[in-house]
Parts: sequence; C-alpha cells; structure tokens
Amino acid sequence: MMRAKLNLMTAALALLAATCHADELADKGRDIFKKNQHSVVTVQVVLKATGRSGNPSESKQDLTGAVIDPSGLTVLALSAVDPAELYRRLSDEYKIETQIDDVKILLDDGTELPAEIVLRDKDLDLAFIRPKTKPSAPMAAVDLSKSAAVEALEPVIALNRLNRAAGRAYSASVERISAVMLKPRTFYIPDSGASSAALGSPVFALNGNIVGIFVMRAVSAGDSSGRNARENMTLVLLPAEDILKGAKQAPEAKGEADKPAEKAADKPAGTKEEKDGKDQK
Repeated sequence: MMRAKLNLMTAALALLAATCHADELADKGRDIFKKNQHSVVTVQVVLKATGRSGNPSESKQDLTGAVIDPSGLTVLALSAVDPAELYRRLSDEYKIETQIDDVKILLDDGTELPAEIVLRDKDLDLAFIRPKTKPSAPMAAVDLSKSAAVEALEPVIALNRLNRAAGRAYSASVERISAVMLKPRTFYIPDSGASSAALGSPVFALNGNIVGIFVMRAVSAGDSSGRNARENMTLVLLPAEDILKGAKQAPEAKGEADKPAEKAADKPAGTKEEKDGKDQK
C-alpha cells in the first residue's frame, strides 16, 4: 500500500514538473514572438516558367521572409522563390527555365513594397531582396549578430506569417532539433513532425537569440529520372552566422534606375524622386 502511494506521488510530481516546464517554454516563446514578429514578412513573388514545350506559365505565391536590416534587406529560401533551382541541384537534366517577374514585400499595415532580388546563394539556398525605394521608416529586423548555437533535442521557436486564408496572421511554433550536421558545414535538422513553420521562417533559441532560418538542402540525385529526389533533399536550419556573411555581400537595389528615363518636359530636373533614385545606386 505504501509503495503504491509513493508511486502515485512520484507520478504526480513528474506531471507537475512537466506542466511547469511547458508553462516556462510557452512564456519564453511568447516573449520571443512579441519581440520579433514584425520582422517576419510575407513576400509575394510572380514566377514565370517555361518548359520543354516552350509555353510559359505564370504563378503568384506568398512566401515567408525575415527582415535582417532596418533598410528592408530581407532573406528567403531560394528554393521557395524559385523551386526550379532546387531541382536543378538534384539533376542536370531538369530543363525548365524560370524568371522572377515581380517581387513585393507585404507589411501588416497593408503596405506593399516593390522589391528586387539582389543576391542569390545556390549553395546555401538563400535569396536576398531589397525594397526598390527606401522605406518611409526603419523596418523591424532580426539581429543576426546575436546568434545562438543549439544541440540535439533542444526546443526552439519558429516564427511565420500564415497564408491569405488565415489573414496572413503571425504565428509561432515550438520545434525541436533532432540532429546536428557538422560536415560539409553546420546545419541543424528539425524534427519532421507537423509544424506551421515554413521555408524562410526565422528560428530562435529560448534565450531570445536567433539560430537561423529554414532552407532546403539538396544534393545531386545521380538519377535523371528524379525518382530518388526525396532521398536527396531535406529541410535544414541554416545558422545565422552563415546568413550574416551573405547579407554583408548583398548589393544595393537598382530601384528605379531600371526604368526608362522620363523626358525633361514631363518632370523637372532635381526633384525629390530623382534624388531618391540616386541614393539607391
């Protein structure tokens, strides 16, 4: 009888400890969410693809990006921006040609910022974009210089913006690291369970520092049929320090310089618009 009571008490204490841990995790997660949610943006991309038939098709997609500088510099997973790029990494036989026709950063107040891709890193699956014109106010941004390393089985917090049907609401989820890959470079492998996180979602350690963002890692399938594709790609968490190195190489946006010059009779020289355009060069 005494043994049964002891077992019951032990079970109750274990349950209480687990509940307290869950509450602590939720509290830390909410703090991270409140501090960083506005640095997560929806990026709308119009992609034109041309296959072997030569007939182009166009698609519009909403992607998740993380703003990493108050100027609006934003990082996404390249495989989300241009999925064909992922399949080219898997096989040289993949012949679909793609072109990014339009990029916009969608803010939560309804503002749409026309943007452009300024740098692609195929090896790390990163795309960096900048607004074509300077934002009217500094944007909320993740500080990549304050990063954290994590270990296997450690919980982390991923932030995202949901799709249009969900009102593009901000969301947070608790993820868990299932493995740490050290070669050829460090990647964190997340648990494969269901999650609201997406490619491009920034991920934070419980101390509030950023760990990295979700990207796809792909290696050559060695099979032009593509049947082994799923065995040669996986979702990984790319460390923030690698993203920071790429961000430092991201050039300024060309902005309005790509557009044909307007006639002098149509717009007087020395206007604010012209000065802003020069600032972007």
